[in-house]
Amino acid sequence: MFQSFITLVILIFGFLSFSLNALTLGAERAEDYLSALKGKRVGLIVNQTSRVADHHLVDFLIKQGVDVKKVFAPEHGFRGNQDAGAQVEDERDVKTGLPIISLYGKNKKPKADQLKDIDILIFDIQDVGVRFYTYISTMHLAMEAASDIGIEFWVFDRPNPNLNYIDGPVLEKPFRSFVGMHPIPILHGMTVGELALMINGEGWLVSNNKLSLRVVSMLQYSSATQYKIPIPPSPNLPNQRAIYLYPSLCFFEATPISVGRGTDFPFQVFGHSNPKLGKFNFTPKPVIGAASNPKLNGVIAYGEDLRDSSVRGFDLTWFIAAYQQFSHEGVEFFQSPSFMDKLAGTDKVRKAMEAGLTASEIRTLWQQDVQRFIKLREQYLLYPR
Repeated sequence: MFQSFITLVILIFGFLSFSLNALTLGAERAEDYLSALKGKRVGLIVNQTSRVADHHLVDFLIKQGVDVKKVFAPEHGFRGNQDAGAQVEDERDVKTGLPIISLYGKNKKPKADQLKDIDILIFDIQDVGVRFYTYISTMHLAMEAASDIGIEFWVFDRPNPNLNYIDGPVLEKPFRSFVGMHPIPILHGMTVGELALMINGEGWLVSNNKLSLRVVSMLQYSSATQYKIPIPPSPNLPNQRAIYLYPSLCFFEATPISVGRGTDFPFQVFGHSNPKLGKFNFTPKPVIGAASNPKLNGVIAYGEDLRDSSVRGFDLTWFIAAYQQFSHEGVEFFQSPSFMDKLAGTDKVRKAMEAGLTASEIRTLWQQDVQRFIKLREQYLLYPR
């Protein structure tokens, strides 16, 4: 009996300790922000990852009496079911009747007339911590739009699944594009909230007005936090493994090589038909909402299966090996050199590969820039590292 009592006490204490130390996302800290939203007209930049427990943020705020005026949708759409690069159209949310304004396609930055009935614009989207993942570009342009007309901009912060990695070339200004807007490494090791503070603090916004920025930070979050993203942030990053491999495989998008778009395991494989890059094979086919016309559509691709890979961070080994094989067999590798340079944020990586440098030699090109970035970002960090 006494032993059972002790066991019960231990279980209760353990549960309370877990509860006290449990990660709390920015959107979940309703008691800290709801009162400030009362009487305000609110716009939301959200997608399928914008959740408060079992509720979408849109539904949650409306239920709490917040005056939500409209929704702005990034790449892949409000529900996250659009192909990468696909035109996302304006529409209405079936459930709430709210207008949904696309921020992907021709209208990447909210227009002044789209914000005229908004007092506070809130960004709450799960990011993956990689510079060329376009949600942070959407955030940047929305920050500019809010600054232009003098409304508040809030960020509900969420974890960065690649938080512990800072690597890759720092973007150079001539290569700035929607897949890279900031002078930061490919892996920057910051949350979207921290990055918003840096964008604002470093004067990277093109605006004549000062931005009123508020970050609703997370509780109990640090570099030691183990967090598995519960909802895929986009159709072709369906799981944690794809998110971890994405920084190392995305350069293949500028080549003829498939990274598995049009399969059940995008960004977890790579391959080509000729030359063959390995023994594993897969055949890309159209997938509704993820890859309407995938690279190597209907063609058997041979390459590597990385679904059991432990690689994290930014690894050029596979990319350089594929380049060398293509070069040896006289097949064009950089199908889109300009896109490659935009992804890299520089032309130095491509030129170094063409000059025959090894992966370790290429990595030395950006080490000093990364160290300067690490020092610069210190003042914007919200969580222990």
